[in-house]
Amino acid sequence: MHPWLAPLHAVFKRHADRGNAATMQAYMKGIAPFFGIKAEERRALLEEHIALHGGPPVDELPAIVRAAFACKEREMHHTAVDLLMKIAKKLTPDDLPLLEELITTKSWWDTVDALAVHVVGVVLKRYPKEITKWNKRWISSKDMWLNRTAILFQNRWKIDTDKDLLFANIDRHAAHTDFFIRKAIGWALRELSATDPKAVKEFVKSRSLSPLSEREALRKIS
Repeated sequence: MHPWLAPLHAVFKRHADRGNAATMQAYMKGIAPFFGIKAEERRALLEEHIALHGGPPVDELPAIVRAAFACKEREMHHTAVDLLMKIAKKLTPDDLPLLEELITTKSWWDTVDALAVHVVGVVLKRYPKEITKWNKRWISSKDMWLNRTAILFQNRWKIDTDKDLLFANIDRHAAHTDFFIRKAIGWALRELSATDPKAVKEFVKSRSLSPLSEREALRKIS
């Protein structure tokens, strides 16, 4: 384990709660074992760790987040994501291969969505010339979680959302049978509806989306 992470792992172990762990592991369909530390407490412990040991050295961050993901406990994976979210605005396209690696490691919606929306989305908005390359790679991938990332990375872009790109991504996977892709389609459209409800209504009306996608898309539109 990376030296910067080891003390934090020990702290998490001391704060473990077996009852919470069993509940959390069941909710997450057994993707990984849990210490049983809820998000608010986990983040508070991370802040205490940073106050005591300093932030992770930037040049060692790839090694640190990989080491965190190599741990069996899900809270360590979440911690890696939390660290990346903290410095998302400092990341560059050079970091996108690492983000892709993490998205496809022990993949489940909790880590994938945070990375897609709050890290990948931040990087690509700052470096728009990279969007075509990475979007094409992810939307055409055989990995469902990369498909989901392509659909979701604009979720906080509001009026800056590239609607044509989003709609094309959705069309690419509109017939997908997996729940997580259908849910992502609906979620992305719902986010867009906050700034362009007309475009969302017209798009949904013109397509044959799954009932789940359509319901989620129109949830906030009267």
